[in-house]
Amino acid sequence: MISRRQSEKWRNAFSYLLLGLGSLIILVPFAWMISTSLKLKTDVYIFPPKWIPSPIQWHNYKDALTTFPFPLYTLNSAIIVVFVLLGTLLSCSFSAYGFSRLNAPGRNLIFIVLLSTMMLPGAVTMVPLYLFFNSLGWIDTFLPLIVPAWFGSAFFIFMMRQFYMGIPFELEDSARIDGCSAYGIWLRIMVPLSKPVLVTVAVFTFMGTWNDFMGPLIYLTDENKRTLALGLSYFQGSARSSPDLHLLMAATLYAITPCVVLYFLSQKVFVKGMVFTGVKG
Repeated sequence: MISRRQSEKWRNAFSYLLLGLGSLIILVPFAWMISTSLKLKTDVYIFPPKWIPSPIQWHNYKDALTTFPFPLYTLNSAIIVVFVLLGTLLSCSFSAYGFSRLNAPGRNLIFIVLLSTMMLPGAVTMVPLYLFFNSLGWIDTFLPLIVPAWFGSAFFIFMMRQFYMGIPFELEDSARIDGCSAYGIWLRIMVPLSKPVLVTVAVFTFMGTWNDFMGPLIYLTDENKRTLALGLSYFQGSARSSPDLHLLMAATLYAITPCVVLYFLSQKVFVKGMVFTGVKG
């Protein structure tokens, strides 16, 4: 008979095998992107595909980043991301603290209404928001992409509320005994203890804003205000020319590098935040 320890070893080995196969399947498109970014334009469409480019075209990266002003696009994306991150973390954490710890009439009803906004498709609010921002004179500025983040996000408020519900109430009682106000409790107790969920929200916000295509496409018309996501679309070609897939893959690898680096740097805290946001309801 197979012992319990041997059975556990076989079960772990099978789990690792499945995880390895899954990781391999996920990494195949990434490997193809790297391979394509180092090929000649004519070699991209060869079938069966050549995984190892010959000769390797390292200059594709230089060509991709100099064909269009990608340094300027990177700066524009960075400016938007920084202000969106700051607004999202402040507004969502403050709102979540109120929903989770403060007793107020109609709190649960307001929270339900807030969650119901998550069921509205973006296409429904696209035209009204454009008309609203146009009446304010904000079209062709970064304001339509930044200002909404300072009014909170229903999904992120829900995540932070779940995390705050798991923090012991005794900490607040001790702070109140010492004379700390509600604002002081949020700033001095809740925010320092909510590092995992803050990092989780920051990672989601960074990736969503950095890769956002529809928002800049709608609100930005000036070439000098374009973002990285819009810059990548320039390599897709037109009716008269085929897309420059080798340059597109090189520019895409450049664009996703910050997201990959951020995820690996915050991976442990990110996973911890995802676990603890569902502890209490």
